[in-house]
Amino acid sequence: MRIIPLGTSSGKPTLTRNVSGVAVVGEGEWWLLDCGEGTQMQIARARLSFHRLAGIFITHLHGDHFNGLAGLLSTMGLDERERELTLAGPPGIRDYLEAVERLKILYVNYPLDLREVSPTAFADERAEAVEIGSRSLNETGHNTGGSKPVVVYESAKYTVITRPLHHRIFALGYRIEERTRPGRFNVERARALGIPEGPLYGRLQSGADVELADGRIIHPAEVLGPPRPGKAVAYCTDTRPCAGAIELARHVDWLIHEATFTQDLTEEANAYGHSTAAQAAQIAREAGARRLLITHFSPRYSDPTPLLEEARAIFPDTTLSEDLREIEV
Repeated sequence: MRIIPLGTSSGKPTLTRNVSGVAVVGEGEWWLLDCGEGTQMQIARARLSFHRLAGIFITHLHGDHFNGLAGLLSTMGLDERERELTLAGPPGIRDYLEAVERLKILYVNYPLDLREVSPTAFADERAEAVEIGSRSLNETGHNTGGSKPVVVYESAKYTVITRPLHHRIFALGYRIEERTRPGRFNVERARALGIPEGPLYGRLQSGADVELADGRIIHPAEVLGPPRPGKAVAYCTDTRPCAGAIELARHVDWLIHEATFTQDLTEEANAYGHSTAAQAAQIAREAGARRLLITHFSPRYSDPTPLLEEARAIFPDTTLSEDLREIEV
């Protein structure tokens, strides 16, 4: 899997940063998280295939996170897309698409699986802000993940789930997870068992039994190591620190989390439903994430190095996102 930030500025674009959008690329398919204005140009610059885009997941209905959606969907229609596209987001996204379609702004001639996720979908999940660090979630009385997340996308190899975050309006965070992979193929063991190289290796790696010329049946467990956990990426932006962000980020390989302000602007961050770089780092630490990628920087920071330094003081394995700079998961 790969992560390609397509836009890392909050509110409005700058000369070096577009507004919100992140591509997560898997095997044979990829997914778009948020779609700010100009995202389809960034997709072209990243040399991503529009036809392999499997899902678009919108966090909330503030313009810098979805203003590029109608244009992107229409471009894929003009390109004669045939593959079904999953589009998930908060309530209101259906009304938006219907409105731009009535105005002849939207052109979609391919299957669109539209999934609106409302607050009621999470039952006992409470998207309340939490105080990180000084007290555990249990001590604050906030939900620690007892309710189930909502699945918004599934394929043979990947799953995407969502949980509510804590912003000024209803917002969602997402987690893209690769399914458990087969163990590594032991070539030496296969040779010792007399399995000829070629298609039989592939069948065993896919989990199928094979029959040899002498009649012996070889089971995958005889040549495969233990199953390997899949990779996982979480995306949490436009949110105060909350239980939903922590649960989405549990033990992920990469947490992509907003870091709109430095710590001296904590009150402003809180008022506008955002996080500081320090709070993003605390979320990563609390969740047991392996790495943190901070993004969604206020345009006031022409040089976001102070944000990186603030986060690294708490969570050393932090990276500063840059538009179109690819990261291996």
